[in-house]
Amino acid sequence: MKRKAPPPAGDGKRVIVTNRRARHEYDILETVEAGLVLTGSEIKSIRAGRVQIQDAYARIKEGEAWLYGMHIAPYEQAGRFQPDPDRPRKLLLHRDQIDRLLGKAQERGLTLIPLSLYLRRGYAKVELAVARGRKLYDRRRAIAEREARREAERALRQRS
Repeated sequence: MKRKAPPPAGDGKRVIVTNRRARHEYDILETVEAGLVLTGSEIKSIRAGRVQIQDAYARIKEGEAWLYGMHIAPYEQAGRFQPDPDRPRKLLLHRDQIDRLLGKAQERGLTLIPLSLYLRRGYAKVELAVARGRKLYDRRRAIAEREARREAERALRQRS
């Protein structure tokens, strides 16, 4: 029995995979939506949810944006031609977006990471973020702040 895909959200966006680790290990400074150049069997694997972006990152190389480290499992029903599951994939961005991201990515300590992969109107899109890596003590402080905020909200709810 085939599993039916969830209905798309109001804007036609169906999230396939999110990089949950990214929000824990990085401070997100800016996000941008980018398209992906894929083959037919890759988009079928993405629709089936057979993709991992946890170790992925983006780079600007020779004026083009590329996504490295994203794993798309081979599609079983595809013919002989199977692209490499871990090959670099070109990101589709406007020139001014590429220039702005290049400027930010060259700053010390900043990197480009994918936050989520989703389908919008049949096209695969990546939410790309300019992020700064957190140190271990920053992560612990963020967790402590989140817990304190939750406790304050609980106390307010119990009072009213």
